[in-house]
Amino acid sequence: MRKCPICEKGSFDKVDDIVFEVEGYVFILRGERCNNCKEEFPLEEETQRAINSAKKLGVWPEPLKLYRHFSKSGGGLVFRVPLDIEKQMKLNDKTEIAISKVGNKIVIETN
Repeated sequence: MRKCPICEKGSFDKVDDIVFEVEGYVFILRGERCNNCKEEFPLEEETQRAINSAKKLGVWPEPLKLYRHFSKSGGGLVFRVPLDIEKQMKLNDKTEIAISKVGNKIVIETN
């Protein structure tokens, strides 16, 4: 019997009530649930079916990559956050962000 990779104590029960929500749409998937920590593991084909359905509905988020140029402002560089991202992430001029460098990427996270 397989042990749960999360808690390393429980074993798995087959279930058909795993809730997978995307942009307000709820999908119910089959899979397994740990009988100790209750972590859920949907079947791969079930997950792929839900993703395909979400794509057809137009609610599956595609990876977002925007190309912009920096502008000069004072002694530094600035760039504008597009309005759709501002609204989607509920950003405003008081939103605190963390900026970090990871390899050759700039990562911006909201707190």
